[in-house]
Amino acid sequence: MADFLSNYSIQKWLESCPQGYLEDTVYGHGADEREPEELLKNEQFREAQIRTTVQLIAGERCALAASSGLINAAPDAASKTFLATQTLDEGRHVEIFTQRLFDLGIAQDDLESTIKTYINPNLGKFAEVLLEKVDKKDFVAGVVGQNIVLEGMAFSVFEMLHATSSDMNPKFAHTLAGTIADERRHVGFGENRIGELIRRYPEKKPEIERMQRDMTKHMLATFHDSFAASPLAAASPSVAPGARKSAGTYQGLNLAEASNEEMEGALSSVVLNEFKTRLGRIGLEYQSPV
Repeated sequence: MADFLSNYSIQKWLESCPQGYLEDTVYGHGADEREPEELLKNEQFREAQIRTTVQLIAGERCALAASSGLINAAPDAASKTFLATQTLDEGRHVEIFTQRLFDLGIAQDDLESTIKTYINPNLGKFAEVLLEKVDKKDFVAGVVGQNIVLEGMAFSVFEMLHATSSDMNPKFAHTLAGTIADERRHVGFGENRIGELIRRYPEKKPEIERMQRDMTKHMLATFHDSFAASPLAAASPSVAPGARKSAGTYQGLNLAEASNEEMEGALSSVVLNEFKTRLGRIGLEYQSPV
């Protein structure tokens, strides 16, 4: 418990986050960085980025509700403290991706209507499964759903977006770099804290595995819809015709040449493999969606 307390303390969070990789950033990126003009001038590419950013906001709003809701359900002070820092992380993520919508030309008064227009309904169902556990103050299931499933998904999505943004949109890439660092810490907490509780309450395993199965089903449907909805830029930040020639690589896949189906397959494969590995570490068996 001593290592747990030191690794997930507020002091550790201060040193690694606001005093570390977020120092001198504004909404997660350099103060002088802007969205590329070519993106803002091309309505097709701009809309694709708006659609992608809406999904990020929806996911982070779910994470914010879950982490804050689990604080009072936590069985020990160390977990409460970590979840307090995670709540601030998730609130920051909501804020920086919301700010990106404004940077892409969405008026503040149009924020909620834009989210309503572009949000994937499967992502909403994904959130409902998790938040049901949070509302019931089910700490073990809530942390598995939040810090293993949701954060595991977000980590991989952010990595793919970062790979496709590094050359063409440094502002967005820098914003994502900070969120990736946050998610890595959140996933680590889930693994380190929940394994012991799963061993203590083995009767909870079937229920938690059903939750994981249902969340995974809605996640995969979200991926499929998202890639299909944005033919040129479901994950790619292309800013001008032919810009994908400068896209990077993701898990060995050349994003400049990959089809949307190949990118969807690569992302899904990475996320599912991560699920299987992380769930196995805490004593759960991955459940494939029906």
